[in-house]
Amino acid sequence: MRYQIRKAAVIGGGTMGGGIAALLAGIGIPTLILDIVPDKLNAAETAAGLTLKDKEVRNRIVENGWKAVTKAKPPSILSQESLKLITLGNLEDDFDKLADADWIIEVVIEKLEIKKSVFARVEAVRKPTAIVSSNTSGLLIQAMAEGRSKEFQQHFLGAHFFNPPRWLKLLELIPHPNTLPEVMQFMTAFGEDVLGKGVVLCKDTPNFIGNRVATITGAQALAYALDHDYTMEEVDSITGELIGHPNTATFRLNDLIGMDVVYHVGSNLYNLVPQDESREVLRHPGFTKVVSTMLERKWLGNKTDVGFSKKVINDKGEREFWVLNLKTLEHEPPKKPRFKLVGEGRKIESLPERLRWLMDRAFDAEAPEEDRRLARYLWATTAYTLAYASRRVPEIVDAFSSIDCAFRWGFMHELGPFEIWDALGVAKTVERMQADGLVVAPWVKEMLAAGCPSFYQQKDGRTVGVYDRVKKAYAPPPADSRKLKLAEVRLRPNAVIKENTSASLLDIGDRVGLVEFHSKANSLDQDIFDMVMTALDEAEDGRFDALVIGNEGKHFCAGANVFVIWMASQQGDFDLVDSMVRGMQSALMRVRYFPKPIVAAPFGMVLGGGAEISMASSRRVAAAETFIGLVECGTVGLVPAGSGTKETLRRVVNPVMRIPNADPISVMQKAFEQIATAKVATGAQEAFELGYFGPGDKIVMNQEHLLAEAKRSALALVADGYRPPAPEPIYAAGRDVLAALREAIWGLEQSGWATQHDALVARKLAWLMCGGDLTEPTWVPEQYILDLERKVFVELCHEPKTLERMAHLLQYNKPLRN
Repeated sequence: MRYQIRKAAVIGGGTMGGGIAALLAGIGIPTLILDIVPDKLNAAETAAGLTLKDKEVRNRIVENGWKAVTKAKPPSILSQESLKLITLGNLEDDFDKLADADWIIEVVIEKLEIKKSVFARVEAVRKPTAIVSSNTSGLLIQAMAEGRSKEFQQHFLGAHFFNPPRWLKLLELIPHPNTLPEVMQFMTAFGEDVLGKGVVLCKDTPNFIGNRVATITGAQALAYALDHDYTMEEVDSITGELIGHPNTATFRLNDLIGMDVVYHVGSNLYNLVPQDESREVLRHPGFTKVVSTMLERKWLGNKTDVGFSKKVINDKGEREFWVLNLKTLEHEPPKKPRFKLVGEGRKIESLPERLRWLMDRAFDAEAPEEDRRLARYLWATTAYTLAYASRRVPEIVDAFSSIDCAFRWGFMHELGPFEIWDALGVAKTVERMQADGLVVAPWVKEMLAAGCPSFYQQKDGRTVGVYDRVKKAYAPPPADSRKLKLAEVRLRPNAVIKENTSASLLDIGDRVGLVEFHSKANSLDQDIFDMVMTALDEAEDGRFDALVIGNEGKHFCAGANVFVIWMASQQGDFDLVDSMVRGMQSALMRVRYFPKPIVAAPFGMVLGGGAEISMASSRRVAAAETFIGLVECGTVGLVPAGSGTKETLRRVVNPVMRIPNADPISVMQKAFEQIATAKVATGAQEAFELGYFGPGDKIVMNQEHLLAEAKRSALALVADGYRPPAPEPIYAAGRDVLAALREAIWGLEQSGWATQHDALVARKLAWLMCGGDLTEPTWVPEQYILDLERKVFVELCHEPKTLERMAHLLQYNKPLRN
């Protein structure tokens, strides 16, 4: 049977259910959200004379839940346009609407009998091909399927999203014995290709993979801290980014999750896994005392503003986060300690090398005692996690690599447990673990005995084999045509055409070249522009039919190299500043009008000059999580001058002003505010709404597929006989619109919303966008606006406060309002 998901429905409109619905609507799937009907009126409804029969009362819970989702930070919705695809209803009046859904997702309270009653009702209305799933985080799927028909069971599975659904990549799919294989195949492909998730197939065991391992090892991390008198500040300073974890670290993570959830998940799991040799850590006396005390005092974490951390306003009126003393269970002012171990560790750029150094420090008799003490915590908790994860294979999953994926995708760890184990050295680590009394799974020892020294076989910086427990040998990882990995490209003969410190030109096959940035933060410098020019020259000479601009860094491009501009301005070399800007404009105009297609593959942060390179390209194939914006005004007190201002006018203002008798003020105000306020799109969908992306551009939900899809798009443009765009004049609004913008700027300055320097930058931007000193609205050549961009940019580089802003950004990596 061929499955399709044209419409979806979510039962349960809370944070998780609403987040799943927002994700589905964001990719264009109309989605129904149903929730319970209130059993009594609130004060506002009573005052308004409403009754329990009124629709606004009956839909109050689902309406309030969805309102919270639309206001969530970070945003759960992908675009404002996607809100039109959401329909709200309740479980009494609108249940029959589930008959139209191709995928019905249950996200109600974690109680088995309630879930089973929901599925009994769903079975009565679902269409025969509809897939039904539960988002349970731990209940057994087979138990929920009991009592349902054969057809229902064949189309039923667990589909566990991680919260927030938009932002966390992991999707655990859990079949039960009667789930059809073709349903699992379809949902896996849908999850990876359409939702952009990293799908992990789990066995139907309590808490599946991610939450099973993390719940036990998370409890051990807290218990070990309590047993060995570590403070909250000590633990959180060493268990965040230092070891490749998010900065929520250990205690702050529990505040984020919520102590009520931590207690609920832990107590449920204890009862569900009587065979788990490690479950007693969930009832560790110290751990239990801390959690029960916090629950009694309603210290639930972020949701109540007090947990392990507590928001406090100090005597100066400043907000502080006090920390919980784990002995007295009272909050104290933060000490903000600085540890030598952390400082030295951060100097080691490679995470595997850093982890080896940190763990070895625990056994280094010559290291300072403070270093050894902190490192011992890292070793004890890491070793426990590795050993526990090994013992859960094959109970919860057959492939140990799935546990690594779950930790990377579900918890945003840079490395999973077995990847960490490889980094530390498996044989060496096993000896240390056994010396500490930890039990390592027999299959790990069998792996070492079979002559396989690591879980992953590496060659030339890439994984060429993954240990197979059954065969007791390495097996090659499955090939995936949806992925283009640059490390593998580099191993091909003659693939690296040219490279320098900041960029490389690669031949990625099929007569397509790729310009890869690899400077710090992928910021633009002369080396990058030299490589772009080299790529264009090579394409013109016939080596390539098309080009892709992309990379595999954390972000596509954080903008231009501010340091070079600041240095030249500090030294008064404004001719050099003018020359650099002129060179960037020339390069990007050559990209825009190049006779062969150039496809940009933006993702992550695409700021300032990065946005300008993206806009100059023929097409854009963007990751869903692309945050693009022209931020120069807000960050460094400059204006976009690499063609960004010109492109904003062309993309946002021109289309409106081609309409007869169109009013320029509203559209000019929109374009002006977008640049002046340094607005950044909250995702690729919003980038379309802001004009950064346009017709012909594409969004790829799964970022691992981005470069391969960009290459396919480039080849498709070649096959279609690509022709560059014709030069397009730009609408310059002139004196009257400039006066209106200046008046608005004056109002912002007078009301305190803009500083004096903000207003100065904004006035210069308005003058530029309106065409300078033009007295009448006029269509002008692109070069006219480019010249104004460069003029204003250089003028602002003379301003002391702009120089202060650049210096502050360079020193502190955050903008200065002066």
